[in-house]
Amino acid sequence: MSQARLNRIPIKLCLLTLLCLSSIGAALTFGPVDIGAQQLLTCFTASCPTPVIDMVVYQVRVPRILVGLVAGMGLAIAGAILQNTTRNPLADPYLFGIVSGAGLGATIASITLANMLTLALPLAAFLGALFAVIIVVLIAKALQRMEQLLLAGVAVSFMLASISQFLLYLGEPFATNRVLFWLMGSLARVELTNFYVISAVLVFALVVILAFHRHIDALLLGDESAASLGVNADKLRLMMLALCAALTATIVAYCGGIGFVGLMIPHIVRQILGVTTIPLILGSMLIGGTFILWVDIIARTALENVEIPIGIITSATGSIFFLLIMYRTRKN
Repeated sequence: MSQARLNRIPIKLCLLTLLCLSSIGAALTFGPVDIGAQQLLTCFTASCPTPVIDMVVYQVRVPRILVGLVAGMGLAIAGAILQNTTRNPLADPYLFGIVSGAGLGATIASITLANMLTLALPLAAFLGALFAVIIVVLIAKALQRMEQLLLAGVAVSFMLASISQFLLYLGEPFATNRVLFWLMGSLARVELTNFYVISAVLVFALVVILAFHRHIDALLLGDESAASLGVNADKLRLMMLALCAALTATIVAYCGGIGFVGLMIPHIVRQILGVTTIPLILGSMLIGGTFILWVDIIARTALENVEIPIGIITSATGSIFFLLIMYRTRKN
């Protein structure tokens, strides 16, 4: 990367930060209840004009905006790290079977613990996601080819999804509908406590990534070059996979399946800030969080009296994005 482009990175990060902050302000004003900028300012500096506005702002919009922000950041970071450590531009936390494992956990919880779903659903989804990652890692280690993690992940994903579909086919219709809606991804039921949990895992992941950012950058040069610099490539990949799995599993447990964020956002950030770890992570955080905020705004306002699951919007956007990339590659 040229020195001039390196010098422009702080300016670009400042612009992305402004975009993210303005998106938070926009997300507070959009929704079924019309709340103006002046009313919001009054809410945050004194007290809200009416109890209804107070409830909408503090109990509905603030929790879902904060959770959406950290969920977008976390998914984008996980995708960026996996793509850099595996040197595979298609690497994505969802390709490691995390969503399928979470779906299996949620399915079992919905069938067996129907009266305790408030606690059981996110916990079972988290355990299911970790179970999927453990299977993927064990298979890759048995094959003694850590670069086959993605293929093992795809195989495990299909296997766990088939088990979930079989259980849902045998289960009662209400439980089936509940799990299917959860898998589509939504911020409608999130609470402020979910933000604290996801934020804690996100901060921990950031600290570890920043501590090993030079090692991750060395992997971009190839395993042999990284080994010559004293980096154990397999051990580092395994540690980053576990970290990304824990981060993604925590987000999926509370928000459901939100696809394509980890795959799409790092591609955009590389075009703006380059491939090295620190600018890539910071840019992915800002653009990933901003992206989910606007997806949630569309989900809440596109249809009257109906909220669209955000996983549907991210999947549709992601598929169009990759068709454009394929067209651009063919053109070049």
